[in-house]
Amino acid sequence: MIGVFDSGLGGLSVLAAIARALPHADLTYVADTAHVPYGSRSEDFIRGRVLAIGDHLIDTGCRMLVVACNTATAAAVTELRHRHPGVPVVGVEPGVKPAAATSRSRRIAVLATEATAKSGRLARLIHDHAGAVEVIVRACPGWATRVEMLHFAASDFRAEIAATVAPLLSAGADRLVLGCTHYSFLVPTLAPLLEGRAELVDVAEAVARQAVRLIGNAPGNCRLQLFATAHPERLHAALPALDLNWLAARTVTPAQQLAI
Repeated sequence: MIGVFDSGLGGLSVLAAIARALPHADLTYVADTAHVPYGSRSEDFIRGRVLAIGDHLIDTGCRMLVVACNTATAAAVTELRHRHPGVPVVGVEPGVKPAAATSRSRRIAVLATEATAKSGRLARLIHDHAGAVEVIVRACPGWATRVEMLHFAASDFRAEIAATVAPLLSAGADRLVLGCTHYSFLVPTLAPLLEGRAELVDVAEAVARQAVRLIGNAPGNCRLQLFATAHPERLHAALPALDLNWLAARTVTPAQQLAI
């Protein structure tokens, strides 16, 4: 069984990629909705949540953990790996490396939560993989919450997204890195704004490929269990709104409450 977790709905984009790559695998997804969003939380708080959820998933039989959250990865993936050295742990990091490698203008932008934008891990990622490229890091307060509340189609939010993207394009960025798994669900809004001037860089598929490399074929019964630390009914109800009805078909039971 593979355990995937995030602060809320964002990690479902990664879960979907893993489910496509490993169609027979048994999967467990935990949304820490009692504490969403992580983007405005302290690193110590996020670290405590990551370790607690990771411990729970391993105790329930997970053979691999996927931290499907950029903010949580930046804050705590190293500690989680040290805590469970025998368990493969896959984190999610903004796709700075592929963006920098393919940029023609030598200028890229990273859209991120407040916590990820100021994290040392992102700074190191940029230093290690984008030394010859200018990187504009743009914090996007409230975006993850909008997705979480399924309010991302509202006209005022679409206008906010357009106002954020326009100066990045004017500055010459030809790659926009989605630095939060929630932002994957904003692609239908973001993509038309680019008008062929830039490309979006998402890492969900790359994370799924890494999971396959680490765990192999992962035989199972195609079962998916959904858990949330608050309002589990909202997690299950979000699947059709996010065009993930096909994932709902793999669930054994409706999403369940989890006390961690």
